[in-house]
Amino acid sequence: MSAVLINLAAEQKSADVTDWAARIGWVVGLLLFIAFVYWLMRQGWKWRGSLQSDLPELPQAPEFPGEATLRLSGRYHGSTTAGQWLDRIVAHGLGVRSRVELTLTDAGVDVVRPGATDFFVPAGQLRAARLDKGIAGKVLAEGGLLILTWQHGDRLLDSGFRSDRAAEHTAWVDAVNLMNQAITTNDATTTNDAPLTTEGTAR
Repeated sequence: MSAVLINLAAEQKSADVTDWAARIGWVVGLLLFIAFVYWLMRQGWKWRGSLQSDLPELPQAPEFPGEATLRLSGRYHGSTTAGQWLDRIVAHGLGVRSRVELTLTDAGVDVVRPGATDFFVPAGQLRAARLDKGIAGKVLAEGGLLILTWQHGDRLLDSGFRSDRAAEHTAWVDAVNLMNQAITTNDATTTNDAPLTTEGTAR
């Protein structure tokens, strides 16, 4: 009887050891898989950055931007090619999500991002503002994002922001579009008021 009990104990101990070895193997395999996926993501990020190497350096805020019209605290959710919410822009740190402090002045929009690259959107490069629900793979409730469309080099970009107080989005849309309309009207007036000159016939 004692021999049978000893054999059962030995078999149980062997089974326990086998189970632990299998579990360790599964854990190691899972960690290797996660590391491989992370590596693929990093390579994809670098490849996308190389494709966007023609994007100029980001503008920086002027020393005296003027009095603030609006301020916003919230999150920066990324930038994409305008109208293509999945075509993420990663060059110059634009692909890094972060906290953000936005300030609108007559000079443009100052984008301050703790722990990430700050940048400035001059008023003359702002094209439009709207409410939307998704950008760079991030989807929120309808109207949950403030999207600023702006010209940077040869590219038209959409940058997405979410305020800690979503009710502020509408005021930003109205203010930015009004600013853009005023600039467009002023440019058109300046062009129309420019004197026409004609070269006289040589005598």
